[in-house]
Order: sequence, then structure tokens, then C-alpha cells
Amino acid sequence: MASSTGVLFRVHTFGESHGPELGAIIDGCPPGLPLDEASIQQDLDRRRPGQSRIVSQRQEADRVRIASGVFEGRTTGTPIALLIENGDQRSSDYDDMRTKYRPSHADYTYDAKYGLRDHRGGGRASARETAARVAAGAVARGMLDRHGIEVLAWVSSVSDLELACDPAAVTREAIEATPVRCPDPDVAWSMIQAIEAARKDGDSLGGVVTAVARGVPAGLGEPVFDKLDADLARAMLSLPAAKGFEVGSGFAGTRLRGSEHNDLFYREGARVRTRTNRSGGVQGGISNGEDVILRVAFKPTATVLRPQPTVDQDGNETTLEPRGRHDPCVLPRAAPIVEAQLLLVLADHWLRQRAIR
Repeated sequence: MASSTGVLFRVHTFGESHGPELGAIIDGCPPGLPLDEASIQQDLDRRRPGQSRIVSQRQEADRVRIASGVFEGRTTGTPIALLIENGDQRSSDYDDMRTKYRPSHADYTYDAKYGLRDHRGGGRASARETAARVAAGAVARGMLDRHGIEVLAWVSSVSDLELACDPAAVTREAIEATPVRCPDPDVAWSMIQAIEAARKDGDSLGGVVTAVARGVPAGLGEPVFDKLDADLARAMLSLPAAKGFEVGSGFAGTRLRGSEHNDLFYREGARVRTRTNRSGGVQGGISNGEDVILRVAFKPTATVLRPQPTVDQDGNETTLEPRGRHDPCVLPRAAPIVEAQLLLVLADHWLRQRAIR
């Protein structure tokens, strides 16, 4: 199914950018889990547009409504339906895009696949769809919290500005202290200035989100096709604007010799550990009990507020002058979305491991 993910913790999302509402249906969530709208809203508030000058100024409250699967504040084990209304659509901003293809957007490819498309805000291809993923991820967070698993994501680079830090030391408080969600205030300030400059120039910037999952037990993941890191790659690269993924040392590890790159084992009480974590917490597709560390690269926002040559749906050359409200950099709002994807994959694999043990 094109809009579903997961095996035991299964999520189906629906809705378009300018439709009346969007949402998620979660099947397989265990019963008895404390869950209310306020706990989901915390994550949605971190993703929503309009929260600062450096993101889209679309004003959406993103208020979630639990329509099923919860009784007296606890999950029942039946499907959970989460609904989020769209309230600030300005579809007229997209009139010029009804027939013209926006460069590096999904306009042409949706036409090629379906023979039609919803041009208003990108329809289903819009990052607006990720609100449903974040809502579902909040449910997964509630489940994993009970088992001591913590997931954090932050902006580690914007354009050529990079943050070097120890993933084990990053805190939620430091991430949320600045609107760009970079845990170092000095680097964050430089990132904000760069994004502001691009916004004023009608342009956009890309960058990288880093994420860590702490407290992941050894044994999650399957040995061949459903490896934990393979499922994480699939999840992250399904995000709008995501163009690259790496776990652990990633591409940088290719510059080391095997003797340098290997994570050496040692015993710490009853636990087997590694002295380094270049594997990023995953070996042979299965978690080894160390922190799971990954990075996702996001391209610059495709919509830039300056004229660009393109073609229309009949192949005629034309010029597109976009309007509307767009993120000059997707990174600040991408961090909670990456968290949600990591949570969904871990929740699914945690249930799968419990089923065989």
C-alpha cells in the first residue's frame, strides 16, 4: 500500500495540503497505553508552520482529534484514528501552477504516474502530509517511553554551517532553545542568519538533521531484508525533500581502515558493549544495544520566490513565478518529523522482537 508503513505497528496516512483534513490510522498499538490529545499535541506543535520567521508563515493550529481507539485515556488495542483539520489554505496562490510544472517538485512525476494531480500546495506530495506522521510518531513515543527508549533529533548543518557535537550529550532543552533546533546557541545564531538572508533573497537552503535513539535494546531488526538500518533508510528517504541517509560513521567511515573502523567489544557488568559506536548502534541489521545514530540530508526547498523557466503540461516552455508561503529551509520543522519516523520504525521492530521472544 502506497500510504502505509510498518508490519505490526502499522500506520496509514491520508489527506492533502489543501484538503479539509489529514490524519493517520494506527493499527497494532497495544492496549492499555496512556494516550490523550495533549500528549500528541506536544510533538505537533514542534512541527507546525508559523512558529518562527524562518519557517512557512501558514497559520495552522494543527489541533489533533482522537476519533477512535482510546477509551478513558487508554488505548483499547483497536485502530486509533487521528484527525487534523486544515484551516489556512490559500489555494489561489497556486493558480499559476495548475498547468505549469514547478522545478524539482513532484508536479511532473505525479502527472506521469496518475495522469492528473492536485496542484494546490502540492496535494499529497506536500510536506503538510507529515503532520499525520508526527501524530502517529507521538503514539509510538508513548509506547517506547515505557521501555526506556528516548528519541531526539536536531539540526546539525544548514548549507555549509556545521555543528560538531557528541550525540550522547544533546538534550531536548538545548534543541528547543532556538527556533532552528540546533543545540549550540552560537552555531544556531549563524544558521538563523543564513536562513533569513536566503528568505529575503527569495531563495532557500538545505542541510542535515541528526537523530539519536537511546536505550534501544539489542536484538531489534531482521537479518536480511528488514534490517533495522534498511527500514530506517526507507522511512527517512520517504520524507519530502530527503535526499541522503547514513547511519553511524556513514560515508565518512569509508576513509578509515577496517582496523580503525571496528567497534571493539568489552563487558560492562551483565552487558556487552562497544568502545566506539561507528556502527551507529546497528550491526548485521540488528541493534546492538548502543545508541542508534543516523543523519538525514534535506535538499533546499524546491519552491523559491523568483522567476524560473519551466514547461507546462503540454510541453510548452514558460516561466513560473511562484507565490505562497514556503519554508526557506525545511530543517527546523524536519527535526520532529525525523524523530517521528525513527519512533515508528523502532515501535514496529520492538513489537516484532517481542512476538518472537
